[in-house]
Amino acid sequence: AKACAQLDLRPLDILSEVVPANGMKNGIRMIQVQGARGFQLSESHPHFLSFQASRIFLYCDLFPEEFSIIVTLKALHIPPKRNEYIFTVLEEDSDTLLVGLRYSQNKLHFLFWSRQLFNGWQTRVTFQDVSLADNQWHTLVLAVSGESFSLSVDCSIPTDMVVDIPFPTSLTVTGSRFYVGSRKRRKGSFTGLLRHLVLLPGSDATSRMCTDMNFKLAVLSIPPILQDLPVKPASNEVLKYPYEADMKVTLGNRPPCTKTENGQFWFNAFQKGLYLCNGSEWVSMLEVKERLDYVEDYQNLVTNSETMGIEIFVIPKMGLFGATANRYTPPGSAIYRWTDGKFVPYQNIPTYQAQSWKYFTIGKKIFLAVANFEQNERGQEFSVIYKWNHRKEKFITYQRINTHSARDWEAFDIEGEAFLAVANHREGDNHNIDSVIYRWNPRTGLFEANQTISTSGAYDWEFFNVGPYSFLVVANTFNGTSTKIYSHIYIWLGGAFQLFQSILTFGAADWEVFHIGDRIFLAVANSHSYDSETLAPNNYYAINSSIYELNITAQMFVKYQDVLTYSALDWEFFSVGEDFFLVVANSFDGVTFSVNSIIYRWQGYEGFVAVHYLPTFGCRDWEAFKTPTGTYLMYSSAREPLSKVLKLKTL
Repeated sequence: AKACAQLDLRPLDILSEVVPANGMKNGIRMIQVQGARGFQLSESHPHFLSFQASRIFLYCDLFPEEFSIIVTLKALHIPPKRNEYIFTVLEEDSDTLLVGLRYSQNKLHFLFWSRQLFNGWQTRVTFQDVSLADNQWHTLVLAVSGESFSLSVDCSIPTDMVVDIPFPTSLTVTGSRFYVGSRKRRKGSFTGLLRHLVLLPGSDATSRMCTDMNFKLAVLSIPPILQDLPVKPASNEVLKYPYEADMKVTLGNRPPCTKTENGQFWFNAFQKGLYLCNGSEWVSMLEVKERLDYVEDYQNLVTNSETMGIEIFVIPKMGLFGATANRYTPPGSAIYRWTDGKFVPYQNIPTYQAQSWKYFTIGKKIFLAVANFEQNERGQEFSVIYKWNHRKEKFITYQRINTHSARDWEAFDIEGEAFLAVANHREGDNHNIDSVIYRWNPRTGLFEANQTISTSGAYDWEFFNVGPYSFLVVANTFNGTSTKIYSHIYIWLGGAFQLFQSILTFGAADWEVFHIGDRIFLAVANSHSYDSETLAPNNYYAINSSIYELNITAQMFVKYQDVLTYSALDWEFFSVGEDFFLVVANSFDGVTFSVNSIIYRWQGYEGFVAVHYLPTFGCRDWEAFKTPTGTYLMYSSAREPLSKVLKLKTL
């Protein structure tokens, strides 16, 4: 009997036998849901979905002694005491059930008839705790061999059962019919979606089915029309295969996602994303991610004079602004407002060889601090904090602070308190001076000196957090004889910053901290290598700038990548879609200020790789910003009164 039954070991596609080639038949609806098509079978005419067993048992009239049944289905919720049949094999004359598979709320039952027993007997093998009725696609593999029965659901570890009554060795199917989704009666008909129903003689199909990443929809043999993708018809045609989508798609703003909306879709037209409600939250199914294609010239912004730094910020209810730190005292520095897609002059502020601006808020108060490098007309050396006046819609002077050739301000919060750190570059010819950290006094409404830190030609401060810890890193540029000096990272402990790590830098002009996933990086812009005590002192501008990564285990930053730069003065990190970028401000190669600044793209194992070369002239600072119309980069020139806005063109 075994030799007879297993002459043909090909997969026997039971479902294809009841589905016509074009999918059109009374009692069958083809529905696409959760990225796959399946058939919904009618309860009203169960006998329509049947065929004679002899159509698939071509060489033998015995049911295989050893076999697997593979089913992919999407079962709906059913009442506790209801059973639904996936398929049956019935004798045509007596309606005796020879083989069958049915499920209830949390059980799967395999039924077979054994004539070897006295007067014949129907045996039921029941697998407990099989939860199929959850409105999700599932693939089952039931393997049968004698008294051994094994069930795997979605390629999980098989459940094995050994029963007293083995599957018969000679079960004849002469004069019998296969019924799909029923037992030839309306009661107990299958109400879900059926995609895959295959009988594989001779072997356990688990290993063949569990190789696909999407094992729930793995395929051994299914009707061809379930595999076809939707085809757009010609203007005078209809779809090749009619099908319907078992879904409702909502447009507009984010709708609620509760059990009522479970399984429904929401299309976000603005972000071009398709989301599925899982009963509690919207899960992204398809989202068009922007990718950077190229960079185009967008706006030439004529500035008051050469620009040492740019600050881009948003004032609530007023919009986007840009502040330029301009070199010459008259006419000072300028604030621009983004109007009709361009920066236009908004306010002039007297400054004294301004180096940089810093925008920050304390509660509802809005501030803008400028780092002045030179003395004013009275010989006083102040950097100034300006406050936004909501009535006048302008920045007005708020607090003057004594600084020494200030290069940079950094604003930050620690444990709910506001701080400002100034980078004092030098006092006269002495570069080894203190920089100061100021704390906001809410009682007086002023910043007061809180801590001094010894620095050497300080050029930039950068603040960042790692978990509960706060850090402040300084870019030391020059100690009076050499640019080859240590820059320092400080950690906030016991109400003050304490030295955490020292990193050798070469005329460091900028630190940029950024995150990629859970990884934390620090990039330093090295401007030049110079040592007056060497026999033949030379300035070297073509030197490496370095990217460091925080090693949590070692509790220190370790070098990750060196990048060749040309008197680098600034790094700016930004993202487009799912891609991450760094742009460097290359300012001078030892001969000319006309050098390319470069955009590097994060490429995982390869690190940052150069992808765009941007012609710049004496580039000093980069800022990235976004508006509803796109993503932009802006750079300042320290060698001409012209800054440029570039637009990132995306795919």
